This record gives sequence, C-alpha cells and structure tokens, in this order.
Amino acid sequence: MTNLNGKIALVTGASRGIGKAIALALLEAGARVAVGYNTNAAGAEELEAAFDNAFAVQLDQRKRKSAQAALKKVSKHFKAPVEILVNNAAIADERPMETITDAQWDRMLETNLRGPFILAQEALPDMVAKNCGRIVNIVSIGGQWGGRNQVHYAASKAALINFTQSLARLYSASGITANAVSPGLVATDMAQKELHTKAGKKKASAIPLGRIAYAKEIADVVAFLASPEASYVTGQTINVNGGMYFG
Repeated sequence: MTNLNGKIALVTGASRGIGKAIALALLEAGARVAVGYNTNAAGAEELEAAFDNAFAVQLDQRKRKSAQAALKKVSKHFKAPVEILVNNAAIADERPMETITDAQWDRMLETNLRGPFILAQEALPDMVAKNCGRIVNIVSIGGQWGGRNQVHYAASKAALINFTQSLARLYSASGITANAVSPGLVATDMAQKELHTKAGKKKASAIPLGRIAYAKEIADVVAFLASPEASYVTGQTINVNGGMYFG
C-alpha cells in the first residue's frame, strides 16, 4: 500500500470529480492534503470536515497572487511547504472548431496551462531547497490524439504534456519528478455532457475494457506517482484509458 505519511500535498480542483478522488487517495495514504477549490467551497469543506489532515484552500490558479496566497496558507497551516503538487483543476468546453472565439481560446489556455505553470513555478523553490518533490499534471487523451468538439481543450492538454516533460528535464536532478496522468473517459460530472452525445456513446462502446473509468482508478495512479516507489519515474505520460489509446 502506498505510504505518504506526513507528506504535504496540494490538489487543485479537489472539491469534486477526479480531483476529489485524488485528494481522498492521498489522504488515505497518510498525506496531509490541501483541498484546492475555486468556487465549490462546499465540496472542499466536506473533505476538510471528514479528515483531520485535510485543509480546504481557495485559489484561482489563473492569477499568480491567488496561487501565492494559497501556497502560503497551506505552508502556514501544515507548518511546512507543499511537497506534492497535483495540477488537476481544468475547464472543458464543447463547441465546434469554427465557433471558438479568441476569448474562449484564451480562457481555456489560461486555466488549463498557465494555471499549472504558475503553481509549479511557485512551488518549485521549496522543493528544490529540500531536494525532493512530486509534480503530477492531469492531462487528457484529447491532448494525445486531438479534439473534435474541444480543439482548444485538447491543445491545452497537449501543451501541458510538453510542459511536464520540460519540468522533468529541468528538475529531476534536484530530486523532483514530474509526470502526467492521462485519463480517457471517466465517470465525472465534466464528462457527462460528452457521454450523452452520439460521439461520446460511440467512444465509450469502443473502449477495449468495455467501460469508462472510475475516478478512483485515476487517483490510485496519482498516489503511486506521488510515492517513494515512483522515485525513478519522471517525464512520463501514464495512460489510464482502458485501452482507448496505446501511444
């Protein structure tokens, strides 16, 4: 069983869906977890109430001052800086390529790409000082094979995969691993809209394992990557997609 006793983690977008499952997995492994949220305070506070080692913290990852303030609050609460950063928070937006506006494109990239960049950049100095750290970025199969009705989303996730590789090249020698976890279709609120479309149903039926994923299945992989057992895994994109994509 993964042992993260005493480790301090920040999981963004942890008030629901995959993020909540990740926070739960880390808490159950013994970590002290900052449950990051932007607007859904109730979901984060529910975890805080259920676990002594959970701490709900609000942040808007698009804004550097908000990210800085959140990291400072986490360090003050747990009396030590973040050692495990899980960049999970993201937005999705179903629309045809030809209808995407400049504003929609910019909002997607500032949330899904600039946000993880800001948080990693702000958390890294403490990780470097300790010569130890874990960064796990939640990406998507869309970032690997492109998007049809979410071109801007797919582009943001493809860039996040590349950013993960850059982090691994720059910081692995400092004891900091950086990896991406790439889910396929997962039973979350965000995925429900796509799963009810004709294209979504077709994709689900074509999965070699014959079903979509449970959020816990994604979370367990993240917990492993955050653990000492994954100390020699860095710069990788771990596919958790039921066989939808083999790349």
